[in-house]
Amino acid sequence: MSTSIRISALEGKIALIGGASSGIGEAAALGLAAQGARVVLAARRVERLEGLRRRVMEAGGQAVVVAADLSRKGDVEAMFGQIAGQFGRLDILVNSAGVMLLAPIAQADEADWRRMIEINLFGLMLACKEALPLMKRGGGGHIINIASLAGRVANPNASAYAATKFGVVGFSESLRREVFADNIRVTVIEPGLVATELGDHITNAAMKANLAQRTAALDPLQAEDIAAAIVYAATQPMRVNVNEILLRPTGQER
Repeated sequence: MSTSIRISALEGKIALIGGASSGIGEAAALGLAAQGARVVLAARRVERLEGLRRRVMEAGGQAVVVAADLSRKGDVEAMFGQIAGQFGRLDILVNSAGVMLLAPIAQADEADWRRMIEINLFGLMLACKEALPLMKRGGGGHIINIASLAGRVANPNASAYAATKFGVVGFSESLRREVFADNIRVTVIEPGLVATELGDHITNAAMKANLAQRTAALDPLQAEDIAAAIVYAATQPMRVNVNEILLRPTGQER
């Protein structure tokens, strides 16, 4: 009887996860590493990244840490320079860094608007731009952008957040149409309500309390649910480009 050695789906792939210090990014790093990918963990909170790196290594995976503010052009360029120098290629990019600073438009802090645009949209766009030469050099790749249900349904008190997530969806589709001939896949994932620390950063007290109430009223998605969608898209045969995944908690109507 012949025996076969099981090869993990992403064995030998290099995967960069932006926003890996918590939530969806952290869960995505663990999920991709479990499939054999060597994960590059990027975020500002280095101590959190080091803890995640140890968890990946203890589980038999491989991980490296890169400290970067993903909204800053210099940090993003340096990060990709390090990846190019250390690995010479990039196979998977997961853009999961983001903030959600909810407020009515009339009461909104313009600094919050700017912060969301810089992190949720500009930083994501810049990371995609910097990833393309590495992916093209390697003969292809996969970009996975985390948007939101707010990129489909614009609710009151979430105007700027929705604007950034609609932007991610539009940018991702335009990107896909530009790079499909280079064997680069593009996936956009749009979660509904997820139990992460995203709500902790809201500066408007009423909106922060409202989100906590909504989360408590249903069984929200977990970061691991979104990571499973990321792994699903990333492990499809190269002929399959999962363009878009929309996930809601079963109890969420809109």
